[in-house]
Amino acid sequence: MDLSIVVPLFNEEESIKELYNWIQRVVSPLNWSYEVIFVDDGSTDTSWQVIEGLRQESAHVKGIRFRRNYGKSAGLYCGFDAAQGDVVITMDADLQDSPEEIPELVRMVKEEGYDIVSGWKKKRYDPLGKTLPSKLFNRTVRMVSGIKLHDFNCGLKAYKLDVVKNIEVYGEMHRYIPLIAKQAGFSRIGEKVVQHQERKYGVSKFGIERTIKGFLDLLSVTFISKFGKRPMHLFGALGTLMFVVGFLSALWLGLSKLWYVYHNITARLVTDSPYFYIALASMIIGTQLFLAGFLAELVSRNGHERNNYQISERID
Repeated sequence: MDLSIVVPLFNEEESIKELYNWIQRVVSPLNWSYEVIFVDDGSTDTSWQVIEGLRQESAHVKGIRFRRNYGKSAGLYCGFDAAQGDVVITMDADLQDSPEEIPELVRMVKEEGYDIVSGWKKKRYDPLGKTLPSKLFNRTVRMVSGIKLHDFNCGLKAYKLDVVKNIEVYGEMHRYIPLIAKQAGFSRIGEKVVQHQERKYGVSKFGIERTIKGFLDLLSVTFISKFGKRPMHLFGALGTLMFVVGFLSALWLGLSKLWYVYHNITARLVTDSPYFYIALASMIIGTQLFLAGFLAELVSRNGHERNNYQISERID
């Protein structure tokens, strides 16, 4: 199959059919074999009924329905798992991503050899309260990740099939798929300026907490990408360092006391020195960090069920 289009959605009943018709108008003349995978993230409106109706009209439509709302990352994960196309496109269902961009995104992946092409909504139709935090967020991620993208959070992206089959997206990590892919060895990451549409129906499903969660997730993905498979390297190293510093400090206090006693010089008790308690606390904290690294190592080797989502219905 040439193309898979993955569309995660939540309560977008008004826009689903219009989006699919738009996709058809763009893709059908290209004579590609393609599929459109709608992932209903526990919608409480009639979104699933709309998807079922589209399936009856077109064999290109596939659907996955969650029993409850898991979040966009879960939708992408299951969509990626079901995708079969050589190129996988992701886009939002709210009509703010334009299907007109699909042919060029596919060309950049197939002809220019990109592993990922990320959309950049250079001109946005969002309120200032959304665009300013987004700029700050993207600048921070660029600095931390070293990936020169302007819009990490753009839902319109294109991937080689090999990429989506070899990365794991969970929690709220969909914002950092380029970083996750880079850590997995896919370094050909490009960018394309894409058209941004004003929201036509409904309201945004994200609030100010999205920005806060985004920065927290950045810390998580940075840690996981560097130490997720080897947490002992971080906690063990810090724990050992703190224990050694505490032990050497305590040893110095003890030897100092013996030196004073040997020379018949009056000296206060070791336990009267604040440095004794600092040294003791350092050894205790160092031991705890070491044990935390050991336990994290055990957990990381046995965390096989974090992407276990309950799917109530599926259209293949």
